[in-house]
Amino acid sequence: MRLSSLYLAMALSLAGLPANAHAESLATVINNDYDSYLDSLFKHFHANPELSLVENQTAARMAQELTDAGFTVTTGVGGTGVVAILNNGEGPLVSMRADMDGLPVEEKSGLSYASKVMQADPITGNEVPVMHACGHDVHITSLVGTARRMQAMKDQWSGTLMLIVQPAEERVLGAKAMMEDSLYKRFGQPDFGLAFHVSSGVEAGKISVTDDSPYAGADTVDIIIHGVGAHGASPHAGKDPIVLGAQIVMALQTLVARELPPRDPGVVTVGSFHSGTKHNIISDRAVLQLTVRNTSVETRKTLLDGIQRIAENMGRVAGLPDDKLPEVIISNESVPPTINDTALAQRLRQVWVDNMGEEILSDRPTKGMGAEDYPFFTTEPYIPSVYFGIGGTPEADFKVADAGGQPVPSHHSPLFKITPKPAVTSGVEATVLALMELMKK
Repeated sequence: MRLSSLYLAMALSLAGLPANAHAESLATVINNDYDSYLDSLFKHFHANPELSLVENQTAARMAQELTDAGFTVTTGVGGTGVVAILNNGEGPLVSMRADMDGLPVEEKSGLSYASKVMQADPITGNEVPVMHACGHDVHITSLVGTARRMQAMKDQWSGTLMLIVQPAEERVLGAKAMMEDSLYKRFGQPDFGLAFHVSSGVEAGKISVTDDSPYAGADTVDIIIHGVGAHGASPHAGKDPIVLGAQIVMALQTLVARELPPRDPGVVTVGSFHSGTKHNIISDRAVLQLTVRNTSVETRKTLLDGIQRIAENMGRVAGLPDDKLPEVIISNESVPPTINDTALAQRLRQVWVDNMGEEILSDRPTKGMGAEDYPFFTTEPYIPSVYFGIGGTPEADFKVADAGGQPVPSHHSPLFKITPKPAVTSGVEATVLALMELMKK
């Protein structure tokens, strides 16, 4: 038995309670809070999503909820971001982050509380439908539930709790904006950081946690190819950027296939290739648009350095002078990989198993190279952190899908939906248990 578990068992024994009573009572209280309060709050958030950068009503509601929970709340951090602080004596400063933005997707989930919201996109100005198609409504509802529990349990922990309500995760702009607004200088640098994401690919209420990288880094890269225009009947008179672009596209495939170790994941996808205006005109310009994914800082460097090397040197192969070589531009929408602190992930996994049972952990494989902007909170400066997953799809739905029936809708789909109660209550319980572990007296 771990030392903390031994102390808990001794204390409960003195009180005449079984050793698992604390966890049972916490789960019961959270379930009651969901039925009496959090359920209606979740449905409100789901039915009233807002796009990245304009989450004004969501931020206002979150600020009020966290104020009502007894936190000191600051709004307008990095745009619409909200920071809530609860000081509770000596101890570590621990942050918990929840993102709050929706997506420009028309909801077709069939839920009685489905979104019918239309909103002007702040970037394009176009009126678009809005939906919580990625589960951020689960995140912010769980954050409110966590705030209410931590306030009610102040006698059981010591330290400072920082709750971060982050805007614009879907555009990977919000975390960086909050950091650029001096988040840690204003509110203190956390000793530990936590966040979770609900997942349609995990059984409802179960926890998914990895010791390494739960989310990939993502770089948005443009390659500008400068050619020499000519008549299509006289290719010798020009430098064809389409041919050069095609050579670059093919050469890029060797980065993952031949420069990464076979067990080291990476993706280089050319999603767009634009050039030319007419059948018989050789253009003087081509543009390639890439997404680059990785799960470590080293892999990221290998891929980005390789893209630069291939683009420039294929230009030299084509006979372009140095001042006309292809340009590689890395967008400011790029994010580093999310990397869990291994020791901390193992520590919290044991806490969840001890208090919620072995069956709380999901063994469903997670696939894909999705990205997150949470690392901007934890990479520079480095903060030991754990980003975990909470399941949102009933086990019965997976059985139907596995048997060839209706597939489980993915995130960002108009059909996306989460079973809210097990997702929210498990999210609250897992977060509270983690916080109590990190800030125990």
